[in-house]
Amino acid sequence: MNSPIDRATSTITKYAQQAPRYTSYPTALKFESVNDGLLESASENCGADTISLYIHIPFCEQLCYYCGCNKIVTRHNEKADHYLSYIEKEMVAKKSLYKDKKVVALHLGGGSPSFLSAIQHTYLMYLIKKHFLISSEAEFSIELDPRNVTCEYLEDLNELGYTRVSFGVQDINVDVQQSINRVQSTAHIASLVFDAKNIGYTSVNLDIIYGLPKQTMEKFRTTVVAVKAMSPDRISLFSYAHLPDRFAAQRKIPLDTLPTPDEKAAMHQMAVESFSKTGFEMIGLDHFAKPSDTLAMAKHNHVLHRNFQGYTTHKNSDLLGLGVSAISTIGNAYGQNPKQLKDYYNRLDNDIPLTANGIALSLDDRIRRDVIMSLMCNLYLDKKDIEDKYGIKFNGYFCIELTSLKSLVTDGIIELSDRYINVPDKSRIYIRAICARFDAYLNKDHHISRYSAAI
Repeated sequence: MNSPIDRATSTITKYAQQAPRYTSYPTALKFESVNDGLLESASENCGADTISLYIHIPFCEQLCYYCGCNKIVTRHNEKADHYLSYIEKEMVAKKSLYKDKKVVALHLGGGSPSFLSAIQHTYLMYLIKKHFLISSEAEFSIELDPRNVTCEYLEDLNELGYTRVSFGVQDINVDVQQSINRVQSTAHIASLVFDAKNIGYTSVNLDIIYGLPKQTMEKFRTTVVAVKAMSPDRISLFSYAHLPDRFAAQRKIPLDTLPTPDEKAAMHQMAVESFSKTGFEMIGLDHFAKPSDTLAMAKHNHVLHRNFQGYTTHKNSDLLGLGVSAISTIGNAYGQNPKQLKDYYNRLDNDIPLTANGIALSLDDRIRRDVIMSLMCNLYLDKKDIEDKYGIKFNGYFCIELTSLKSLVTDGIIELSDRYINVPDKSRIYIRAICARFDAYLNKDHHISRYSAAI
C-alpha cells in the first residue's frame, strides 16, 4: 500500500501539466492578427462605463534571468523621454476608447517603472491628467525594482498620487539571487517597506517566487520568514515558469538547478501555511492580503477580478493598456499592442492602427471565461449563475468537462454537487489544472509547450 506521501507525490506529478495562468480567457497565445476597429467596435457595443489604465514601461537597467516580461535592457535613461512622447501619441490615438469615461485605477508595470526618473514620472502624470478624466477615488499603483529606489523617490511618487506600491523580492538568499542575476539587499527592501508606510502608502506588496534555481525548502523558508517580518499588506507568491524556448535569458539557468514539481509543491504549501498563520488571507491562486486590505474585502464581497496584472478589485471596468506589448480588455474583446518597440513607434508615426493582435470573444468564449474566472477568483463555481446569465443548462453544456473532473473528485482535489464546483483550500495549487478542463483551446493547441507547468 502506498504511503500518504507517495500518494501526494503521485497526485502532484499527475496534474503538473502545462497550462495557462488564466489572466484572461482565451489566453494571449490565442490572439490573432486583427483588422482595424476591433476594440472600437467592442467599446461601442458593450464597453464598461469606467476604465482601469495600465501603462507598460519596458526598460530595465539589468537583465534578470528568470523574467518572462516584455523588457528592454538599457542604461540610457534618455530612451524613456522618447518613449513617453509616444505614450502621449497613443493616448490621442485611442481617445475613442476612453472619452468621457473615468479612470478608477492606474497601474504602472514593466520592465521596471523605477527606470523612470522622478522628473519623468512627473511628466507622465501630467500626460495622464491632461488626457483622462480621473475619478476622485482612483487607486494609483506601481511596480518598483528596490535596487534603484530610495525613500526620496517614494516620496516623489506619493506626491504624484501613488498610494500602492509593489517591490520585487523574489528570494533573499545570495546564491539564488546570483543564479538569476538579481542580487539585492534584504535590509534595503525592509527599509523601503518601512519608509513607504511612513510616507502614507495605503498598501505595500512584496513579490516572491518559488521554484527558482538553487532554491531548497530551507532557503525558501528564510525568504518567507523575512517577508513576514517586513509586514507588507499584500504578498504575491508566484511559481517560476521555466520556458527557455520563449525567453532567451532563461537559457542561462541550468535545468538541473531547478526544484522538482514535488519540491515546488512543498515550498508552496509551506508558504501558504506560514502566511496564513500570520493572519494573511489567501486570495485566489497566488496572492495574500491582510483582512483590512481591499483585495481581501473584494474576495469576501465576491467582486474579485483577474486580469493581465493579476487580481484586482475593479471587476466592472474596461482595461486600457498603453505602451509596447500592452493588452487592453474592452467589452468582449482583447487587443494587444506590438511587442517590438520599433513596430510600436512605426505604427504611431504612420497612423497605422496599434492593435496588432487580439480576439473578439464568441459566446462560448464568454461562457468559459466566466467559469474559469469564477474558479480562479473564488475557488468555487455556482452553476446557476452561469445558467441564469447565458440561458444554458450547465450540466448539458459542459457534459464532457464534468466527466473529465471525476478523476479530480476521486483524488480529493475538488468537490462536485448538483449546483456547485468547490475547490478546497488544500487544492489551490491545482487550480490551473482544474480550469484547464474548461479550456476549449488547450487540448487542440499545438502551442501547449509554450505554457508553464501548472504546479
